[in-house]
Amino acid sequence: MDTSPAVGQASGASAVVRERDWQAALEGAVTRLDDATEGRRTCDLAFVFANFVYQDEFPALLRAARAATGAAHVIGSSGWGVIGAGREIEAEPALALATFTLPGATVTPLRIDQRTLDGLGDPSAWYAHSGLDRDQVGGWLVLADPFSIDAERLVEGLSAAFPEAPPIGGLASGDPRRRTTHLFLDDEVYEDGAVLIAVGGEWEILAVVSQGAEPIGKTWTVTDADGHVLRSIGGQPAFEVLARTLLDLPEPMRARAGRNLLIGLAMDEYHDQFERGDFLIRNLVGSNRETGELMVGTHPRVGQTIQFQVRDPMAADEELRLLLDRAVVALRGRRPAGALICTCNGRGVGLFGVPDHDAALVADRLRGVPMAGLFCNGEIGPVGRRPFVHGFTASIGLLVPKRQD
Repeated sequence: MDTSPAVGQASGASAVVRERDWQAALEGAVTRLDDATEGRRTCDLAFVFANFVYQDEFPALLRAARAATGAAHVIGSSGWGVIGAGREIEAEPALALATFTLPGATVTPLRIDQRTLDGLGDPSAWYAHSGLDRDQVGGWLVLADPFSIDAERLVEGLSAAFPEAPPIGGLASGDPRRRTTHLFLDDEVYEDGAVLIAVGGEWEILAVVSQGAEPIGKTWTVTDADGHVLRSIGGQPAFEVLARTLLDLPEPMRARAGRNLLIGLAMDEYHDQFERGDFLIRNLVGSNRETGELMVGTHPRVGQTIQFQVRDPMAADEELRLLLDRAVVALRGRRPAGALICTCNGRGVGLFGVPDHDAALVADRLRGVPMAGLFCNGEIGPVGRRPFVHGFTASIGLLVPKRQD
C-alpha cells in the first residue's frame, strides 16, 4: 500500500490485492485505502484495474468500487496483469485500486468509439465533442481497446487538438485466448473504443516514457529514404553503416546488440546533443545486403537524425532509472498525488527475471507515490513533443499540481 503526503489538501492512496473472488479483492483493497485515508470515502478520481478472470462480474465490480470509494469519476480496464502500490501481479486474479483527491482540479470523462473518432476530423470537432478548449486541459489519461479503434489516429487527433496536453496510457489487455478487453469509465463497462479522462484546472500530467533502449554508435543523418525503406545515412548505404557500427562495439555490447537491435529517430532536431528519451524507438524489420537497404518500423525522413539502439533488461532498467531521475528534477519540488502506470506485456518477469521491476522503481524514485495500472498490448505517451503508440515501453503519467511560477 502506498500513500501520498498532503499537498495542501491533495492526497492519494493505492492498494493491490490478489484474490480469486472479486468481492474479497475489492474488500481487501478498500480496507487498505481506509487505513491510508483514515476512512475518507470521497475522492475526485479513482483508478480501477482488474484481472480478466473477473470479467463476468465487471459491471458489479465497477459499481461497487465507485460506491466504496465515493469517486466522482473512475477510469480503468481489464488487464492480463495489474499494477498497484509498488507491485506487479501478472496472470493471476488481482485487483488494483487507487484514489486521488485533487483540489482545484477539473476531471472530465470522455468516451470515444471508432465511429465517433471517424467524425473528429479537426480540432474544432474535438472541442465540440469534449466540451473542452485546448487551454482547459493539462493532460489526458487514455485507455483503449486494441481490437476496435485506431489508437494511432486517436492519439494524433488528441495531439492536434490539445498540443500542450500529453495523452498517457495504454491499450488494454485481457484473456490472451480472446480478442476482447474491457474498459471502465465511471459506472460503465465497454468492450470497444476508448475511455479518457481530461485533467485540468490546477493540475496537469507529467509524462515519463521509457522505451527501454540504449543508444549505440554515433548519430547519423538520413540521406535517402522511401516509406519504411532506409536507403542511405550519412551518404552511405544504410546496411553498411549498421554493419560497421556493430563491428566497432566492444564485444559484450556487440553480443547484446546482435540479439536486440532497433533504430531510434530523433523527434526534435533542435538539440546540440542527443540523449536517451530524445528518440522514437522502432524495430528494424529487415535488411537487404545487396542493395544496402534497411527496412524499419516507421517512415524516416530525409534530414532526420537517427541512432541505432539496443533493448534488453540492462538497457530497460538503466533508462527507466535515468528518466525517473529527470522527472524528479522537472517536478521542482512538486509532489505527485499519484501515477498511472502502463507497462508492456513483454516487460515484467519475462524481461527482467524478477517481479515488480517497473512499479518498485517508480515507488523508489518517487517516494512511494500511489499508483495503479496494468500490463498493456501497447503503450501511449509522448516522445519529444509528440505522442505515439509504443511497444515494450513503460508509460507513466504523474498527476501533479501546476507550477506557480
